[in-house]
Amino acid sequence: MMQTTQQVFESRAAGILMPVSSLPANYGIGSFGKAAYQWVDFLHKAGQTYWQVLPLGPTGFGDSPYQSFSAFAGNPYFIDLDLLCADGLLTKAECEAVNWGQNTEKVDYATLFKHREPLLRKAFSRFKNYAALEKFRKENAAWVEDYALYMAVKEKMGLRPWPQWEQAIRLRQPQATRHWQQQEANNITYTIFVQYLFYSQWQALKQYANGKGVYIIGDIPIYVAMDSADTWAHSELFLLDENKNPVEVAGCPPDGFSADGQLWGNPLYNWQVMRQNGYAWWVARLRASLTMYDVLRIDHFRGFESYYAIPASAKTAVEGEWRKGPGMQFIGEVNRQLGKANIIAEDLGYLTDDVRALLRQSGYPGMKVLQFAFDTREDSDYLAHNYERNCVVYTGTHDNDTTHGWFENALPDDVALAKEYLNIHNADEGCWCFIRAAMGSVARIAIIPLQDYLNLGSEARMNTPATIGGNNWRWRANGAALTEELAAKIARLTKLYGRKRI
Repeated sequence: MMQTTQQVFESRAAGILMPVSSLPANYGIGSFGKAAYQWVDFLHKAGQTYWQVLPLGPTGFGDSPYQSFSAFAGNPYFIDLDLLCADGLLTKAECEAVNWGQNTEKVDYATLFKHREPLLRKAFSRFKNYAALEKFRKENAAWVEDYALYMAVKEKMGLRPWPQWEQAIRLRQPQATRHWQQQEANNITYTIFVQYLFYSQWQALKQYANGKGVYIIGDIPIYVAMDSADTWAHSELFLLDENKNPVEVAGCPPDGFSADGQLWGNPLYNWQVMRQNGYAWWVARLRASLTMYDVLRIDHFRGFESYYAIPASAKTAVEGEWRKGPGMQFIGEVNRQLGKANIIAEDLGYLTDDVRALLRQSGYPGMKVLQFAFDTREDSDYLAHNYERNCVVYTGTHDNDTTHGWFENALPDDVALAKEYLNIHNADEGCWCFIRAAMGSVARIAIIPLQDYLNLGSEARMNTPATIGGNNWRWRANGAALTEELAAKIARLTKLYGRKRI
């Protein structure tokens, strides 16, 4: 008898964190094409149950997947061009005429921004399956119409953030909205077409992965970007003033790692208003995400218990204060409307007894990060002997250095503690000792970033928090490194620790 997704989620298992953008595909960035299917085959051979990805939404300034133009839309960069060629919408010559960059191990976002859309416009001009497009449009009308209008207006406004648009459309006055819908009808249809391509290719890939016994762990930020279709179309759900400017914004308070704290700048939710309609926007967002993925990791879960509110005029996070979030009342409403969902709570950072209590009441597994275990400045809950079964362990996340890089760059006392705790005598063994510790722990699920299986250094780090640009979000895997031997080695280790997919 085949296990349900819920039963799989509750079983001891393992997976690999690999952003879609990092896949070794053609045309400058990872996509939903051949390389993605080969990656699923690799996971299958390696005995893995999960493929964890980063958020798949369209990105803006800074290229961060955690600052998206929409909580529902998909990133056009992930649409595979070869699949469009197979559908007769593009030709190989058109795709190969573009110089996508010489460095196949780094994403060049400027090149993608310049050359991707013209190709997708060509595909749109040749597309004839209007019935399928119209079906997609109707099924997703609750979000795709607003998003498509937002993107059309944004283009005409020189890509400026919506708070800088002309007042009438910025405030979504009915007459202005109708005017733009009529004037930009073709561009609106084009954007919906792009979303149709994204979702069609993604669902085919997900179906293939599920057929191989590989399940997708998705990732959503708790907050949305100020410059997004969500805040523009649903401004009443956020703490904005009468001119739709933020009153307060999100962030984190000062701590031992940052004297000024972190000023994220995302608008905060008006939880009081959301509660009045049963958290309809959040339920819709989670329902859509749980259709896209088999398991969902919610970033900054502690924000549901209490969130840090910073005056919008502040230059740092020092002036902020904690406010109570919706708590278990919100989670109970989500459970009532969606049933028991496969959710992982990202509970890293500053935790209180109230946050821990909410996590226990929710029943969601929290996260453990082994790199945090060896911080000698404080006692750590992240040491493997402190784990409970209901958690997900990582050697590191997209915000950490690679484990190889950690051994080279962490404080000497921290590295010494790790070596003693894990009985490491040779520094070159560090990565695999971390992986073994994660695999051997009681944690229900162990997720290892691919960079650690490849023993890569800091050059392969995905993101450095509180920085913009540089190498952030750019790392790509070398397909030649994904060998049969590596898959077999991972499979043996996964089986050894009772995590191999049945």
